[in-house]
Amino acid sequence: MAISYKDLGLVNTKQMFADAIKGGYAIPAFNFNNMEQLQAIIGACSETNSPVILQVSSGARKYANQTLLRYMAQGAVEYAKEITDGKGIPIALHLDHGDTFELCKDCVDSGFSSVMIDGSHHPFEKNMELTKQVVEYAHAHGVTVEGELGVLAGVEDDVVSDVTHYTKPEEVEEFVAYTGVDSLAISIGTSHGANKFTPDQCTLDENGVLVPPPLRFDILEEIEQ
Repeated sequence: MAISYKDLGLVNTKQMFADAIKGGYAIPAFNFNNMEQLQAIIGACSETNSPVILQVSSGARKYANQTLLRYMAQGAVEYAKEITDGKGIPIALHLDHGDTFELCKDCVDSGFSSVMIDGSHHPFEKNMELTKQVVEYAHAHGVTVEGELGVLAGVEDDVVSDVTHYTKPEEVEEFVAYTGVDSLAISIGTSHGANKFTPDQCTLDENGVLVPPPLRFDILEEIEQ
């Protein structure tokens, strides 16, 4: 039987992101797979009155068990209320780097309020088709969807790439219009996941400190337009 995230006290990311843009602040998104991590995340965010995105990767979902994760998310909502004298904080439960429609659907049906479909390893057209399929199912259940355009070299969960492809601003408008995604992960050169910058990719500054390649904020600004 399908579970609605609303019954767990969770929110999707739509209003959360709208408020963040209006207020000029960022929203933390933390990956977790056990109770101790969740306690620390909710404790800190409740103390600072910060909305939070609880992220679960495909691997973490297998490790932690989807039923336990659902009740942990529900427990996080109640724990936040306890810390904040009943007020609580906005909490989203988000699938991080989902790579198939079936996985995204399963997460929607088990109480996630947001899902990411990462089709960036597919050709552009197939990425659009897959993302649109997820959006149509998720939106029918009030669940928000994050897509991805552009690839970072390395490994993110089970998504592997040998080379970096920066997001092309001209593709963003077509992708968003066609798929109807609520948010978009783009590639502007961050170093994370299993693949970190090597010393060869960095330059020495005047203090002899290794400085990584600059982030392509010009691409970000063009995409924002």
